[in-house]
Amino acid sequence: MNDISKQRSIMMGKVKGKNTKLEQSVSKVLWRKGFRYRKNVTSLFGKPDIAIKKYRVVIFIDSCFWHGCESHFKLPLKNPEYWNRKIQRNIARDSEVSSYYLNNIWILIRIWEHDLKTHFDLCIYFICKMTITSH
Repeated sequence: MNDISKQRSIMMGKVKGKNTKLEQSVSKVLWRKGFRYRKNVTSLFGKPDIAIKKYRVVIFIDSCFWHGCESHFKLPLKNPEYWNRKIQRNIARDSEVSSYYLNNIWILIRIWEHDLKTHFDLCIYFICKMTITSH
């Protein structure tokens, strides 16, 4: 492995998979609004970013890169076969997880990273509305 590959490997290893800044922002606002939740619940299928079990609501915050956003995902030039397989598997897993929750009568909320960055307040409103109307 050359120096550039080692450096890239170190950088990719530092990418957070949970408790990202966006997740923290959403969860803090929900807490202030009185919603009690758990984060990254390992006992629930797919480990939702936020779960409000009282209302059977699961929230997934999908990053544009790792979840293959049609508008923003760019396949890396280095090792494109690996990355294509990786991202396609993530997309397939997202579909499996979504089907599970929809088939088991949970409220499933998936929010793209870019939506939170451009329309944060609207996303929070949507989450609150979906959660309140679920019971």
